[in-house]
Amino acid sequence: MQVNTMIFVWLGLLVLFLAVEFATAQLTTVWFAAGALVALLLAAFGVDNLAIQIIVFTLVSLVSLILTRPLVKKWTRKKVQPTNADMVIGAEAVVTETISNTDGKGLAKVNGAVWSARSADDSIIPAGKTVTVKAIEGVKLIVEA
Repeated sequence: MQVNTMIFVWLGLLVLFLAVEFATAQLTTVWFAAGALVALLLAAFGVDNLAIQIIVFTLVSLVSLILTRPLVKKWTRKKVQPTNADMVIGAEAVVTETISNTDGKGLAKVNGAVWSARSADDSIIPAGKTVTVKAIEGVKLIVEA
């Protein structure tokens, strides 16, 4: 291919990588855009060897990925904000309606609030029994006797 053709190929790839980057919520192709930019500059300044352009594209993409990915992950790490509902995990609850996973029934009262409840091990837990809250799935407590 001629140098002029490769300029347009690298420019097209650069635009494509940037379009994908802007269309996604996370950094996904910015490193390849950097590689395409450097390869575009090589082609524009007369390096007409396609193999060299591809090698430089690959190396720049990999090096920029390796150098920046840990920082990007650190900055974009989502912080989990515990809710008041999470505070009942590990708490004791009293079964107010017999818990039966097969029947899809059961209620338990914890910290003054009544929740739908399901057994963690599929056992039937009778009303009046004290249980421990193991998890919350949606609006249901997962409890264990």
